[in-house]
Amino acid sequence: MASAGDDSKVIHEKLRETSPARNNSVQEGQLEVLGYKQELTRNRSLWTLLFQSLAIAAIPYGEGGPLMSAIYGGGQLSIFLGWIVVLILDECIALSLSEFASRYPTSGGPSYWVFQLAPKGKITLAYITGWVWLIGNWTITLSVNFGFASLLSGTVSMYHPDFTLSAWQLLLIFYAICICAFVICAFGNKWLPMVDTATAAWTALSIIIIMIALSVVADTGRHPASFALGNYDKSFSGWGGFTFFIGLLPVAYCFSAIGMIASMAEECHDAPVKVPNAISLCVPVGGIAGLFFIIPICVTMPPLEDVIGAPAAQALPYIFHRVMGSPGGGLGLIFLVLVITLGCSISITNAASRCTWAMARDNAIPGAKLWVRSSNHDV
Repeated sequence: MASAGDDSKVIHEKLRETSPARNNSVQEGQLEVLGYKQELTRNRSLWTLLFQSLAIAAIPYGEGGPLMSAIYGGGQLSIFLGWIVVLILDECIALSLSEFASRYPTSGGPSYWVFQLAPKGKITLAYITGWVWLIGNWTITLSVNFGFASLLSGTVSMYHPDFTLSAWQLLLIFYAICICAFVICAFGNKWLPMVDTATAAWTALSIIIIMIALSVVADTGRHPASFALGNYDKSFSGWGGFTFFIGLLPVAYCFSAIGMIASMAEECHDAPVKVPNAISLCVPVGGIAGLFFIIPICVTMPPLEDVIGAPAAQALPYIFHRVMGSPGGGLGLIFLVLVITLGCSISITNAASRCTWAMARDNAIPGAKLWVRSSNHDV
């Protein structure tokens, strides 16, 4: 990490002198001002960063995977109003993160930001922040992969209601997903921007297909707008009026990783501009797209007490099954979500690996010499 005596104002002035970054030499100069050397390949643009952030959000999975929390949290009102409330709050966070990412565009992210801005104890605070950031990256990545395994279990239960994966079987599937995502990210770096783009495009197409399918078939009927957007049943959680906040968990989970692409700064051209733009655009773009996903679900929602009894505690496969009127119809829609989840697993593993690499570069984690290594083959 750069020396503790670096003054943030001096660094900012030097960055301004070299911006905008239009070629590799200028970008390398910017990074040297921050105290690092260019080691990674810059193959990212604003669009691929935005697509990566949207792939990480993975709206049908991010909202649909933990949807059971919103059912316990009151139902349709918590889903719809909660989406709006959390989006507003998340955009405030995104704008704040964008300011830091613009001023200090390094893969170290919050760790480096704290190092430059803390008045005292820079190294200690940066180390603590870095580890909190790193553990958060690892945790959210593992949660996506475990949620993927759980969603697969719930999907199987649509066709075989009596079949339930045991804990060890679910764990093995989780391990397999983690290994697959790691191998793809470790040895397919040059194709990862295409994976992010394809995942974002598949997400948009899937939302349109799911919206049309649920709205047209609606085997369980269609609720009036007042019920579809305002139904609130707080009897399931036992938390009374606080139930609404339990219902905010799915959308909060969906956009909980909006800052992870800050660790991609050293692989992006003109990072001081494009990284913050991607972070700040993720929430409104994803938020608008998400409305086309959640509103049809709210309008065609089966009785909440039935959804709570869904196999493997997975509400989304059950809802698709009931609304489409057949296991085949539900499987067709859930297949779209599973592909999105696979893309999300790859994209978020990629971002978490860059965070790990940045911490290893600062010699802040055990085995740093191993994790900081990169090759000419983009590995």
